[in-house]
Amino acid sequence: MLERFRAFWNKLFSPVADGLIKIGVTPDMVTWVGTIGVCVGALWLFPQGEFFWGTMFVTAFVFSDIVDGTMARKLGRTSKYGAFLDSTLDRLGDAAVFGGIALWYAWEGDSQVYLCLALACLVLGSLTSYIRARAESLGMEAKGGIAERSDRLVSILVMTGLSGLFNLPILQHVTLWALAAASLVTVAQRMTMVKRQADAAA
Repeated sequence: MLERFRAFWNKLFSPVADGLIKIGVTPDMVTWVGTIGVCVGALWLFPQGEFFWGTMFVTAFVFSDIVDGTMARKLGRTSKYGAFLDSTLDRLGDAAVFGGIALWYAWEGDSQVYLCLALACLVLGSLTSYIRARAESLGMEAKGGIAERSDRLVSILVMTGLSGLFNLPILQHVTLWALAAASLVTVAQRMTMVKRQADAAA
């Protein structure tokens, strides 16, 4: 659902991209800085239970994923390596977000259930992306599903931030349950897509 708004975000951040290009910043620099910022915020603040400020910190860097792509298109420098780097660091950032939440529940949060759910979201999210990448390497497609990356990331950040702001842990708890289930369904959906294409080709 959220992918439909990508054109809006690209337009919104176009002036930012123009400004960075003028001062000599490259798309790859933005990608690295954004990922480092996400990892630092998620792995530093979330394990301490600072969910609101952690979300604010992470969100400030999440939009680099849009800015770097906009810059690359403006410069005419879209490349296979750029796409590879962007996708690789996206996985790292996603893992940091759910990993930071998992560390909270492993330490101060003291909940094996929500520790396991956070880890399930981390693993299933990575698996969702791997299925698509592997399918495309075999000449097939595996896009779509009920919980794509942007849906998962926005959901967990919004609800984690609100849970910290209003001191309502249940918001994050419900989201972890929902994302774990939705991610599992998405994995099944993508595997089914690939199976159908493979059977048709055979």
